[in-house]
Amino acid sequence: MRHSSPHSRKAAGLMLVALAVSLPPPGHLFAATEPAPAAAPATDGVAASVVKIFATVRYPDIFKPWTKQSPSEISGTGVIIDGHRILTNAHMVEYASQIQVQPNGSGEKIFATVTAVAPGIDLALLTVNDPTFFDNRPALPRATKLPSNKDAVLVYGYPTGGDNLSITKGIVSRIEFVPYNDFTDGLRIQIDAAINPGNSGGPAVVDNQMIGLAFSHLTNAQNIGYIIPCEEIELFLNSVAKGPYAKPGMYDDLQTLENPALRPFLNIDKTVHGIIVNQPFSKDADYPLKKWDIITKIGDTPVDDQGMINLGDGLRVGFQYLIQKIAKDGKVPLTIVRDGKPLDIQLPVSAARPLLIPSLAGKYPSYYIFGPMVFSTATEEFVQSLGSSMFQFLGFIGSPIVTRRGDQPAFPGEELVVVSSPLFTDSISFGYETDPRAWVVKSVNDTPIKNLRQLTQVLNDSKDPFLKFEFYGKEQETFVFPRLAMKESTEAILNDNDIRSQGSADLK
Repeated sequence: MRHSSPHSRKAAGLMLVALAVSLPPPGHLFAATEPAPAAAPATDGVAASVVKIFATVRYPDIFKPWTKQSPSEISGTGVIIDGHRILTNAHMVEYASQIQVQPNGSGEKIFATVTAVAPGIDLALLTVNDPTFFDNRPALPRATKLPSNKDAVLVYGYPTGGDNLSITKGIVSRIEFVPYNDFTDGLRIQIDAAINPGNSGGPAVVDNQMIGLAFSHLTNAQNIGYIIPCEEIELFLNSVAKGPYAKPGMYDDLQTLENPALRPFLNIDKTVHGIIVNQPFSKDADYPLKKWDIITKIGDTPVDDQGMINLGDGLRVGFQYLIQKIAKDGKVPLTIVRDGKPLDIQLPVSAARPLLIPSLAGKYPSYYIFGPMVFSTATEEFVQSLGSSMFQFLGFIGSPIVTRRGDQPAFPGEELVVVSSPLFTDSISFGYETDPRAWVVKSVNDTPIKNLRQLTQVLNDSKDPFLKFEFYGKEQETFVFPRLAMKESTEAILNDNDIRSQGSADLK
């Protein structure tokens, strides 16, 4: 079975690498596809619209959620657009405590602030407080249509290997509709111009018009880089003008209609073409898609047996591309075949997929400390930080971190509450497993734990002499602590470990 929208940053087993670059030390740079290209002379009009971005970032410390990682310096590229704004990648400014921009050909750095960010599509907007900054620095025009394959493209940026603006040349080689981040799908342009760490946020230009923004390259491959096309940029700009970035999408699991056994099984003839619904997104009785439905059209556009549509000029993309074009009032029109009969439906589409294990999406993790234990919520970043051997062990014991990854919450507000850190040193934890990281709390004193906030209430409201912690999965210990001793040890543990607050701000 193949899914038509595999939400992953992997393509053909190779990993896309974001292009922000840490300056010191060089050993921490992402591996480039090839040595950084020599800087080209910046004499054209485009160069005046390109800026270098410096950011001081403090990423979350996943296993110590009460603190942050040490500050690190990264650099990349931005481009001036209309409205006295600077466009760059979200991964350049996420978790940034300080941002500066440096115009091309200038030694001056100006402080900037983030005005909008969309991690899903990897775009962000910056502004500077000095309006004179934009004098003699024009907005770069954006193309109003997609480029064609083999169009010659120039990529501007500040890749590692030098301080001056670099301009590399290549061609447009492919246009696809693919997953980005956090279950956001979008168009992506593949180019063969050399782009390297530090190119993030730099414009790709055809005939002095920006066709997109550089954001990643493919590891272990020569000169395969990716840019976010202007069509996605326009959607982002229009969306954030009204509020937070929102882009409708469908999240049903699909499979192709290619295997010849499927047609007699579904009682359809060779004139029926489309993509099969393998698992509807919702199990609600009134949800318009059912298992084994065949999506044959989106709007008036036919869908082929691989789930693709034809946009002309030889360009085929996933049919979900049209959702962002024709969705209205949160619904998109589909034609389906069910039990051999055609049927028109209105499919609800939403801008966010509810997940039991969500992404942090630029936020810091929530946490609560009680006695020697640190509790947090399971996030995708937490799961990815566990490593393959730990993940395999969690699968062996049947942990919901593995068995329910990708699930929707079973009820509003459901979270997986995890022990995020090894136990703090304290006499009351003697004899227990000292590193219960990734254990998922099942109950406290036989009260099922629904989310982190409820856990804090259970712990603080309890009048029982003991607190009994049970965890999901076989072969997991049960922790029992004297309640008053556990509560009284908390302040000493916080002081001994220089922890400012017992819990994250959202729990107060």
